[in-house]
Amino acid sequence: MTNIRIIKTCPLNLGFLEDNLEINQSKTPGLCGLDGKPTPVAAALNSLTGADSATEAMSHARRDYLAEIYRLQSSTEVPVTTTAVAARLEVSPPAAVKMMRLLAHEGYLRRQPYKGVRLTPKGEREALRSIRRHRLLEAFLVTVMKFGWDEVHTHAHDLEAAINDQFEDRMDELAGYPARCPHGDPIPTKDGRMPALSEASLLTFPVGTRGILRRIRRHTPDKLRYLAEIRLTPGTPITLLNRAPFDGPVRLKTPVGEQVLGADMAANLFIEVAT
Repeated sequence: MTNIRIIKTCPLNLGFLEDNLEINQSKTPGLCGLDGKPTPVAAALNSLTGADSATEAMSHARRDYLAEIYRLQSSTEVPVTTTAVAARLEVSPPAAVKMMRLLAHEGYLRRQPYKGVRLTPKGEREALRSIRRHRLLEAFLVTVMKFGWDEVHTHAHDLEAAINDQFEDRMDELAGYPARCPHGDPIPTKDGRMPALSEASLLTFPVGTRGILRRIRRHTPDKLRYLAEIRLTPGTPITLLNRAPFDGPVRLKTPVGEQVLGADMAANLFIEVAT
């Protein structure tokens, strides 16, 4: 009798591949869509939404890089360096080089030797898709699910890879078609356009400036909780009363009284000047 050997095949271990590329290792806070690996909750949602876990895991990792490159290139005209991307994602430079070469090969990035990269139109579309989904999730979690604005960043990232476009559209509807996330960051449109912004960091304005707080940049849960305690949330009118030299404290007037903030925190408050 002929012996028949049964060979078991093993699926591609994407977790191993991501670990070797050092993708999403640090859970960097406050970057709107750039941290953490999918949790069991996200895995369970895959079965409800029809998302393919293997495909989504890698595309999600790619979009993390694309979203961060989008943020970096939005503030400069020069190419984005590997060092800058690695620092923002808290991965090693060799890991960033591997991923960025992969993205360039797939047509998402345009490389400039010895200078850096810029997103191609294809890469920008994917970056904005990632940013839109993350910020919509944050808005949904606060508006519909009643989470605190200091809780939603990590939850939103965990859920990004677990939902599909149909789920995203329903979320948008239930949340009331929000234009901004709870932290004030603009939500890209479904057709891939980022709304124009008219606000700037509080520290770029002179003493006496009056404006409306529109967004909090590079936030962490503890800072968000503190800002909520002192009623400094998007939509709040503020007046810059005083600013000490040499990166000293900043004094503000708000509807509930005067507040004093450190220069680092004040720099992350973006206001629209009242006209």
